Amino acid sequence: MILTSRAKLNLYLKVGSKRKDHYHTLDTLFERIDLCDKIVLTPRIDSRIKITSDSRQIPKDASNIAWRAARLIQKTCRVNQGLDIKIIKRIPVGSGMGGGSSNAACVLVGLNKLWKLGLSRKRLMDLGSQLGADVPFFIADSPFAIGSQRGDKVSSLKALSRLRLWHVLVVPKLHVSTAKVYQKWDDLVQKVRLPPLDDILSKNNHLTGLTSAVSSVKLITLALRRKDFSLLGKALFNSLEQVSINLHPQIGRVKKKLSSLGVKSILMSGSGPAVFGIVSSKKEALSLVRQLRGNRYWQAYVARTV
Repeated sequence: MILTSRAKLNLYLKVGSKRKDHYHTLDTLFERIDLCDKIVLTPRIDSRIKITSDSRQIPKDASNIAWRAARLIQKTCRVNQGLDIKIIKRIPVGSGMGGGSSNAACVLVGLNKLWKLGLSRKRLMDLGSQLGADVPFFIADSPFAIGSQRGDKVSSLKALSRLRLWHVLVVPKLHVSTAKVYQKWDDLVQKVRLPPLDDILSKNNHLTGLTSAVSSVKLITLALRRKDFSLLGKALFNSLEQVSINLHPQIGRVKKKLSSLGVKSILMSGSGPAVFGIVSSKKEALSLVRQLRGNRYWQAYVARTV
């Protein structure tokens, strides 16, 4: 069985308080894009789960989220059959575009068909949330969706179901630790909560995004429906963006480069380092990528909503 494993972008990401399970509450707007991996599932005659890949960057053992997805299905449904999982990587690893979560979602959905388990989409999403906060979005099978709680409570955004956006994607060649980004976020939030708050904010303008997001999912939805790129540029929001830029200034340089090329709607996805711009057409996206390619510090792609 061959499956297409799509990437995602976060058009909006507002981080809230830390939960008892050590995750943070999130409000996010997901978009599914056509940059993708391929997943090949082949049944085994024994009960082992084996991972192979053309990428050296992903683990091939039980720490791989796709391996854990297969094992979760085995245990939950009491299946004794094993599985070979081949992952052909095209989504940059650790980019903030959900490649691993998407791989896991493909394994859950694929095994439900391959092993004829009859699990509902809701049941698969519940299982997916045990693996990672982004996994349920990829199971939801929707081009746009709102995520809440840990990001794993997903509801499809029907108002945008027919919308297709063109993007220029730039992925700096660096490793961003999501755990470290959230730790720095928590540190900054603690600073902001200490008096005098006004003094802290006046000296650190970038911290204002920690306490309030100017935009909202509704505003972004309105801008997208109207194809108002000026409003959209102001509405896109990611709580983690400035934290990641502080840790990795190259992300900020990518944003400035896109801005200098005339892109108005620019945002970092997830905890980074992928940065995307929303543009008006495939022609514009291709033109921008031609100008961006050849830089040894990043990779550039054209992508579209799917």
